[in-house]
Amino acid sequence: MKVWLVTGGSGFIGSNFVGQALAGGGVKVINLDLLTYAGNPENLSGLEGHPDYRFVQGDIGDRALVARLLHEHRPDALINFAAESHVDRSIDGPAAFIATNIGGTYNLLESALAYWRGLTAPAREGFRFLHVSTDEVYGSLGATGLFTETTPYAPNSPYSASKAASDHLVRAWHHTYGLPVLTTNCSNNYGPYQYPEKLIPLMIMNAIAGKPLPIYGDGLNIRDWLYVEDHCRAIQTVLARGRPGEVYNVGGHNELTNLEIVDTLCDLLDELVPDSPHQPHRSLKNFVKDRPGHDRRYAIDAGKIQRELGWAPQETFQTGIRKTVAWYLDHQTWCRRVMDGSYRGERLGLTGGAA
Repeated sequence: MKVWLVTGGSGFIGSNFVGQALAGGGVKVINLDLLTYAGNPENLSGLEGHPDYRFVQGDIGDRALVARLLHEHRPDALINFAAESHVDRSIDGPAAFIATNIGGTYNLLESALAYWRGLTAPAREGFRFLHVSTDEVYGSLGATGLFTETTPYAPNSPYSASKAASDHLVRAWHHTYGLPVLTTNCSNNYGPYQYPEKLIPLMIMNAIAGKPLPIYGDGLNIRDWLYVEDHCRAIQTVLARGRPGEVYNVGGHNELTNLEIVDTLCDLLDELVPDSPHQPHRSLKNFVKDRPGHDRRYAIDAGKIQRELGWAPQETFQTGIRKTVAWYLDHQTWCRRVMDGSYRGERLGLTGGAA
């Protein structure tokens, strides 16, 4: 049985990945998560008592803890999801992004390198360090073109700059020390268990409650949308067949404006909640001042992972977004408990100051 050490496995993408991996069988997962605002143990409550799952609360910056987990569990792979990930929060307080995304990744690399060097030759050959990153490291596209694995980095926010730095560290530890690394850069994810500061869950929850739906600027910023379960399948594919040292872009082939996303959600809620007193939900739209450094367009060329590894998304945006809206409607208790915490749907990213 394979053993995977997953960092940040209680967050949105990480928890979907852990659940999918264990459902497939043949793998034991050690989940290291600090449980900050975006890490929610309820995301994996269904795994309590699972013989192949262990949760450890802790910081990826804790060198002794990471070293102990590597020594104790002898993983075949370390998959790094742990990151501060919200652009607006990075504008208000970049320090946490620098500490976790750069310092934390450095610590994981150093710990993994020491562990990898002590393995037997066959185990060294099979070990992988997979770093999960974002298309935001590439900056902003014009009206045409796609991000590829060779697009120069041009991050425009503290968040994307911190992720770009971590990507460069991962690359350097491979080329300098030989650590067998893999990097994935994904487009915007959506799906179950996403924290409600992100566009899609925030709009769903606000619309259900009859609150305004804040849309930055003119609403015409474009993103490529990827259903989270497709992303998780891509990561497992890269782990199984990716070439060490390579980067693989993962996208959903769904370029949509923020306004199109909000309108789609409103129309689905009109259909799925026909007795809502807030119909039509489009009437709740509220255009607000744009955030600083708001990139105009992202779009991923996922051709490499399709050609070389045979991965392609299984969900269209139409099928994935319907599943997503239905999930939030069916999990109102989860939503209420999340919203009872420190984040209550307030707008972030307005101070413009560094913390």
